[in-house]
Amino acid sequence: MPAASTGAPATAVAAAPAAPVTTTPAPPAGTPAAADEQDTRLTPGGPGYRRMSLALFLAGVATFALLYSTQALLPLISADLNASASTASWTVSAATGALALCVLPLSTLSERYGRRTVMTASLAVAVLVGLAVPFAPGIGTLIALRAVQGAALAGLPASAMAYLAEEVRPRALVGAIGLFVAGNSVGGMSGRIITGWLAQLWGWRIAVGAIGVIAVGCALAFRALAPAPRHFTPGSLRPRALARTVGGHLADPLLRRLYAIGALFMTVFGGVYTVIGYRLTEAPFSLPQGVIGSIFAIYLVGTASSAAAGRLVRRLGRRGALYLAGGTTTAGLLVSLSAALPLVLLGLVLITAGFFAGHAVASSSVSRTATHGRAQASALYQSAYYIGSSAGSALGAVAFHASGWGGTVGLGLCAVAGVVALTLLGTRAARRA
Repeated sequence: MPAASTGAPATAVAAAPAAPVTTTPAPPAGTPAAADEQDTRLTPGGPGYRRMSLALFLAGVATFALLYSTQALLPLISADLNASASTASWTVSAATGALALCVLPLSTLSERYGRRTVMTASLAVAVLVGLAVPFAPGIGTLIALRAVQGAALAGLPASAMAYLAEEVRPRALVGAIGLFVAGNSVGGMSGRIITGWLAQLWGWRIAVGAIGVIAVGCALAFRALAPAPRHFTPGSLRPRALARTVGGHLADPLLRRLYAIGALFMTVFGGVYTVIGYRLTEAPFSLPQGVIGSIFAIYLVGTASSAAAGRLVRRLGRRGALYLAGGTTTAGLLVSLSAALPLVLLGLVLITAGFFAGHAVASSSVSRTATHGRAQASALYQSAYYIGSSAGSALGAVAFHASGWGGTVGLGLCAVAGVVALTLLGTRAARRA
């Protein structure tokens, strides 16, 4: 930000005309203040920053609403299409797995054709497929359509993070990415609440179709609001150059740890929220579908914790924030083992808060660590993240089928232990350095 003392020359008042005119000198070149004055990237409070934040918030809403549109409906899909819990869970795993596979190729296209262009195209294809999903005649077709939808959405997450890293000043980056992640949480929450109640009234097909219509509105608003990029430089699509960039990112120990942390956090989250609907429909809870959908209002906790990630990092440091996120998630998993519904809900609150805070810290750290090929760096993070989601959804359902909710919690505790171990490695590496 420009220093408050710069600007027009300051003169003496009219009552003392003989006083000399004084001017506050500009800061020397190379100082932080001078660098701030020369930096034309967006800062909080400006109209461009607000438009970008709202546009990406809505894109995040559409992404998570579409990506997880079937998750709260799995018991109904199982009953309607005669599918087991583990088979129905593939309507989630296929979408997140396809996204994980396609995020790197599509992020590379954004290096050549622009972040906003690729994000717009990804949303357009995803919402069109979303409008076709309710008409799937069987579980196989439904899983295939969901895989196509996930592949289409792959162009959005990594491109969005690279877009923010290029257009927003570094010290505002964690907060900006936190808002995008907050949009993810709002999309996940609203999608599940809406589908839960609509499915209870009219069935899962109407519910999923309604999410597709909402996503159309979000996509149109995103395209109208997203500012034109001012700091994007087209890159090369040459495979050899891409391989060098990806290899450089994978050779960075810090980036590797951040990728693994994102995958492990998402393993917990994917497993818990894929299985929770089955648990709550069974005794002793026996909740109706609409009430189960409303429980996903807990995602609002994730909206707050991801938006607060910047403050956590400033107060505790990146590793301190990750320890806090891991501890909060662990506490939530243990509390959720209770047979009392209020304690189960408290457990979900803690799991959600810990996950979204950890995800916001890890993803923003990737964007700050990568000095080149930011789209590929973010794409590798997103790929690991959604591989974790697919693994969590599939393994969480298998663990639940084999050992009940305790099996799903055990899977989550193992994943959080991995997060803590990786963060400890980072702490030791920092001390050696």
